[in-house]
Amino acid sequence: MSEVRSDSVTGVDGSPADGGSAAAARPVGHGAVEVARAHGVETLFTLSGAHVFPLYDGAVKAEPPMRLLDVRHEQTAAFAAEATGKLTRTPGLAALTAGPGVTNGVSAIAQAQFAGSPMVVVGGRSPQNRWGTGALQELDQPPIVAPVSKLARTLMTADDVVPGLHEAFTVAGSSHRGPVFVDVPMDELFGTSSVLAPEADRPRGAAPDTDAIDDIARLLTRAERPVVILGTDVWADRAEGAALDLVEALGIPAITNGMGRGVVPGGHPLLVTKARGRALNGADLVIVVGTPLDFRLGYGVFGGTGSKDGASATPAQVVHIADSPGQIAAHAALAASVSGDLTSCLAGLQEAVERQGQRSYAPWSDELRRAVLAAAERDADLLRAEADPVHPARIYGELVPRLADDAVVIGDGGDFVSFAGKYVEPKRPGGWLDPGPYGCLGAGLGAAIAARIARPSAQVVLLLGDGAAGFSLMDVDTLVRHGLPVVMVMGNNSAWALEKGPMQMLYGYDVIADLAQRTPYDDVVRALGGAGETVTDPQQIGPALDRAFAADVPYLVNVITDVEAAYPRSTHGI
Repeated sequence: MSEVRSDSVTGVDGSPADGGSAAAARPVGHGAVEVARAHGVETLFTLSGAHVFPLYDGAVKAEPPMRLLDVRHEQTAAFAAEATGKLTRTPGLAALTAGPGVTNGVSAIAQAQFAGSPMVVVGGRSPQNRWGTGALQELDQPPIVAPVSKLARTLMTADDVVPGLHEAFTVAGSSHRGPVFVDVPMDELFGTSSVLAPEADRPRGAAPDTDAIDDIARLLTRAERPVVILGTDVWADRAEGAALDLVEALGIPAITNGMGRGVVPGGHPLLVTKARGRALNGADLVIVVGTPLDFRLGYGVFGGTGSKDGASATPAQVVHIADSPGQIAAHAALAASVSGDLTSCLAGLQEAVERQGQRSYAPWSDELRRAVLAAAERDADLLRAEADPVHPARIYGELVPRLADDAVVIGDGGDFVSFAGKYVEPKRPGGWLDPGPYGCLGAGLGAAIAARIARPSAQVVLLLGDGAAGFSLMDVDTLVRHGLPVVMVMGNNSAWALEKGPMQMLYGYDVIADLAQRTPYDDVVRALGGAGETVTDPQQIGPALDRAFAADVPYLVNVITDVEAAYPRSTHGI
């Protein structure tokens, strides 16, 4: 039953926060909600459980009341809190009842850890005064959650709850952001305390090393073919303005990934994501900002593969810029690195380059721009494809022109969502949610719930594979009950396509990769109070999307797609 802390906690005083002066005793749940609200929380995601009733009481009796959003599976509550952290850049909050309530949320907590999403999960816990006697759902939960969180601990007494939650929110929102888990024994959570909530401030990143920034600037002034990659933490660290300023002021071609998508708007002449292969193979300097050098980025090795796709014979020099020291890659050969507040890093780099003597990269950026235009021409035929069954790309040919600049697009799937990454280029930052490096299916409905609440006037589009839908489609009921209309677009190829193709490649056959043919998932959505339709004719995709956007209920456009039209990928994450 000992407290468990992850080694990843850095830069935050781990001692309990000062609770302030004494006051009249009040229910612990009321103080907990007050702390959450002070840290920017507006919604508590949960599934009803007696172990956490005092938090509901605190939410109902707060002035004004805090929104309670109840779901059909605890994973959805935790995924909604994780997506809230991504979208609002303040920690989301989920309350999960003891035992299976907590363990049902672990995948979402792990996704938050991998993606750097700020969130706090409060778990119920069997009463301390009965501990060791076999109480219902008696389980020491922090050791389970600790490996996938920044901090995991038990708040053992009623007086620990307010300062402990203050610490939890502070840690979750500090660089590098991530999930924090606390649980509270039931008998203590139902108690009272006179401890007051400390004042909450938004954590700030550390000042970067100016000498390191000067080193990176020197590399830029010597480079002829630089590329900058902007990742999720650029958005999370509120550095999107500084990032776009750097790209435009220096004329550096840019690639975006994760929630970095939209930092350089879709269609911008320096956005070269569509020419990603040529850019990364031909670069002599790659500056990676706010994202890990993982399998999505070739583990930090670019170029040096000869003449294929314009590749340089010499590997590119690599620079890594991160929001905290622990995020700097230890496995890659780096020419330079720096960590700290990303706005300060990027603004400082721009100033240092201009001071040292900026050079023009116009020939390189023009070459990549031509490659982008050529890729768009090649894509055009697939985006207009009349194939039967429908080619997945045709769905995006119809969807993309219908997306508003402030749309929130959510990916929950494998092969179908890979096509989205190729064809959807957001116009604004903060409008793209995908599974991230953890690759977890089932996050979509929770993310859609969070997006509709966080962006009430924006289009919210959930892209679903038919496999992924099986994890959470029941939570359409949650959308309906809470009046949260969302457009769901399904690429239904009746298979686990991300596994079917690779297994055929490896073994010459596949097993357990097929699902029931042409399942009418829109019938499921209608049964839960939403609406939808099945589409088999590519010419009917556009009209179906128009009906979905016009509907005031959750609406599923279930498009039957060709299982043989797999996304062409160069890596399987190995």
